[in-house]
Amino acid sequence: MVTTTLNPMDCIFCKIVDGKIPTRIILQSEKSLAFLDAFPLASGHSLVIPKKHYEKVQQMPPDEHSDLFRLVQKVTEKVDAFTNAELIAVHNGKESGQEIPHVHVHIIPRSSKDGAGAVHSMFRNRPNLSDKEFDDILKKIKG
Repeated sequence: MVTTTLNPMDCIFCKIVDGKIPTRIILQSEKSLAFLDAFPLASGHSLVIPKKHYEKVQQMPPDEHSDLFRLVQKVTEKVDAFTNAELIAVHNGKESGQEIPHVHVHIIPRSSKDGAGAVHSMFRNRPNLSDKEFDDILKKIKG
């Protein structure tokens, strides 16, 4: 079931899929589309999106997950061939930094000079968990 706070008619990625906004397409499959990011963080920064509107990864059916990540792999190989380094990132929801509420995977070429740092550098207030807290979290996630 697709639950979203955004009308797909107003979604910039849905407009790209529908051909209403021009983009530089790298590759596409039946269910996914890969293109250069219009506002790149690095040369070669690419996005891979499902053609159907889903706000979060967990809303996608398995066949669309598979299709999306097969295309991510292909595009990553192509970007890596000319940049020799990459970051693959998925922001899954507003609190994680997702700015456009349509599933998208960033493929961003990285270098030691880009100043971005490791993902761990984003978190200043990291938890210090006891073994019991780890076990409780594991139980909750497993159900």
